Amino acid sequence: LKMSWFWFYLPLHLLMAACLCHSIKAPTTTSQQSFQTDLFNFYHSLILADGKETTIHLLKDIPKRYYFVLEEGRALAPFTITVTPCDVPIEWSILVHKASAICFLPAGDHDTQEVSKSQKAPSMVSTIFNYKGNSVETYMGMSSHSALYMLEFLSSERDTHITVYLTTDTTSGHLYPELPMDPRIDVIGIGHTTVTLTWKHSPSVLGHGENIQYCLLVNVKHNYKSLCAAETAIRSSGMKLPPTLALSLSPYLLEPQQVMILSNSELSIINKVGSGEVRQICMGTKNTYTVPNLSPSTQYYFDVFVVNLLTNASAAYTGTFARTLEEPEPKVMELKDGKVIQIVLDRKKQKLYSLQYQARHKKIQFTFQLCRGQVRVHITKNGKTVASENISGLRYFSLKGKLLDTYLVQLRSTEESNSSVKVQVSPHFHKPLFPLLPESLKIKSFSKLRTCNSVTIAWLGTQEESKYCVYKKRIEEDQVWMELQSADRCSGPESRHKSEKVLCKYFYDINLQRAVTTETIKGLDAGTLYLFDVYLFGPSGIPVRYHSKVVKTRKKC
Repeated sequence: LKMSWFWFYLPLHLLMAACLCHSIKAPTTTSQQSFQTDLFNFYHSLILADGKETTIHLLKDIPKRYYFVLEEGRALAPFTITVTPCDVPIEWSILVHKASAICFLPAGDHDTQEVSKSQKAPSMVSTIFNYKGNSVETYMGMSSHSALYMLEFLSSERDTHITVYLTTDTTSGHLYPELPMDPRIDVIGIGHTTVTLTWKHSPSVLGHGENIQYCLLVNVKHNYKSLCAAETAIRSSGMKLPPTLALSLSPYLLEPQQVMILSNSELSIINKVGSGEVRQICMGTKNTYTVPNLSPSTQYYFDVFVVNLLTNASAAYTGTFARTLEEPEPKVMELKDGKVIQIVLDRKKQKLYSLQYQARHKKIQFTFQLCRGQVRVHITKNGKTVASENISGLRYFSLKGKLLDTYLVQLRSTEESNSSVKVQVSPHFHKPLFPLLPESLKIKSFSKLRTCNSVTIAWLGTQEESKYCVYKKRIEEDQVWMELQSADRCSGPESRHKSEKVLCKYFYDINLQRAVTTETIKGLDAGTLYLFDVYLFGPSGIPVRYHSKVVKTRKKC
């Protein structure tokens, strides 16, 4: 490398900062090579912007260097450097490069002259700060116009990225929101499914509340020391995440694994990741918050970030954790022979019910009729499991044991919405409470037999003479899904309006192959949707509802 080429490409401000004199003669060859190497390394580093947060990507085991210099004419000035690791621990250092009284400037034919009192090496590099870890660290110091500062970053674990913020202006405010003197998060309340948190206000919120807000991160793995570390962890779970928590809460940015909830001026994003869900909740400037809908007996980690909405910069409070209380033992209800009870399983209040029965006969039969939703039944006898399954429609469990055996029935909803089920236990097999059921409870309609004012439907019967009642209801297109989902399969005709009743009829057939009946319902409107229901009544009078059928009459005939 020729000196003329080197000095031509060296940035002018770097050259001015590196020189303390106007010497024109070169030193010894060894000193010249050492100084040239030092400045060449500075030149091939990157200039760190003043007053701007810079994102730096690091490759494993490959150091990356940045430098900065003061503006000309500033003798001494304070500066701060904040480094935020966004994943694994890193090592970073600040090195200062101070020049001596010797300086090199180009001369004709590369000749130089010496005007120095010393023949010693022209420069000296020393390390003034070194840190290794994954915490957010800030260095504050005084800079001289006669020195170059180099920042060196190294990741030894894997490829990662960090953010670096340098500023020499301490009078125009802070990029990062300020933390209070005590940045801890206090847990002031713990319930079975809730945790209440509070924290001291950020001075930034008190001074510029319109541009600052608090955001809470909830997860079951560990605390995060920075917002970018949390976002990196969520991305590594296999999903995309918007750039910052403060500005990521736009519905069109959400991924399929994300659920957005907006209520009471609070915006929540729930990320469904493989290791569990990660919740992000931004609640404005409130510094007390109750986290709802947690799981009982589970340890959660809570991190609060104060976020500047204008710059996306954030500062992290000291995270905390808490374990929710164990789920209370459900109240045990006693079952009595032959008595039918209906249980409503509320996912929010009580999603598990326990029923107990002490046998007075060796053979007993449990009957379950699912009314709404999805329910799982678990039956134990003297502490040992004898049955466990999800039920649909009508389900019988015939069990054999000893007198005074204790049976425990546990019912659990498997849906987010409410579920309900009817339960009966009886030793009387010869007097069933519910009617004998056909192989299928589906209602069939015949498309070719549809007209503008009539519909023909069919359903299966049994070998037992029973009563069947047909009901119809006019509905709109946007009501179909709700009608089918919200239907209570345990409710009888008493819940229907009298005008919806079409007819009632008795029939049976000893030959199950012929136990089918049809009915043509007339007097309908053209091009209209109708919901049809069939109710089956047994000897006890308790009805069983067939699956509802939606049929549309022809628009033109």
